[in-house]
Amino acid sequence: MTTQETIFSKIIRREIPAEIVYEDNLALAFKDVNPQAPVHILVIPKEPIAKLSDAESQNHALMGHLLLTVKRVAEQVGLNNGYRVVINCGEEGGQTVNHLHLHILGGRAMQWPPG
Repeated sequence: MTTQETIFSKIIRREIPAEIVYEDNLALAFKDVNPQAPVHILVIPKEPIAKLSDAESQNHALMGHLLLTVKRVAEQVGLNNGYRVVINCGEEGGQTVNHLHLHILGGRAMQWPPG
């Protein structure tokens, strides 16, 4: 299933500004406008997938690429002491934009449960 028009698709097309920290042919990473940690970056696929549960077997390589992009971006921004990666899935999972996105949270010690 693909997404409908979202703020993220507009960011990909540069119709809405974002502080982009990484881009390649498959993914885009940019700073979250409402950060929940000192470092809060979103990694999104350029291919519109609404949520993790919509990913299919044909998205196998893309899903791996997104995780490797998280690693690359975390290194690039200096998260050498660790970071958290979060994927919210669906309304009850806390997903507010219907475009798959991975949150990189760091710059402070993370607690569980989050706090």
